[in-house]
Amino acid sequence: MGEAGRRPTREKRRRAAGELEGEVLAALWGAGVPLTAAQVNEQLPGELAHTTVLTILVRLFDKGVLTRERAGRGYAYAPVDDQAGHTADQMRSLLDGGADRAAVLAHFVSELPSQDEELLLQLLAEQRRD
Repeated sequence: MGEAGRRPTREKRRRAAGELEGEVLAALWGAGVPLTAAQVNEQLPGELAHTTVLTILVRLFDKGVLTRERAGRGYAYAPVDDQAGHTADQMRSLLDGGADRAAVLAHFVSELPSQDEELLLQLLAEQRRD
């Protein structure tokens, strides 16, 4: 088949690792109520197979990031934590995975913008008072 006989291919952008999980979580946080896989899929950009969305939901459930409740023959899913709590858990997990906790924290703090430094100092002072 020559060039003229080829079917046009639609270019698809490949998502980065974890990007789809992030999009699914964002849809659930935005909804504020448990959603089924079909409802989550409606909130996501592009066209994804139902099984793809369901696989991501089950993986997030297995990781303990989501809860689920019966909804008809399937499940409706909801995040265990809000976005701030989830992000804090990820940060803590990365920190725990570092070989030198002090070096990781020192490097993190050294790269904070001044506003974030001030906020961090304020939050630490509040924690000490409690």
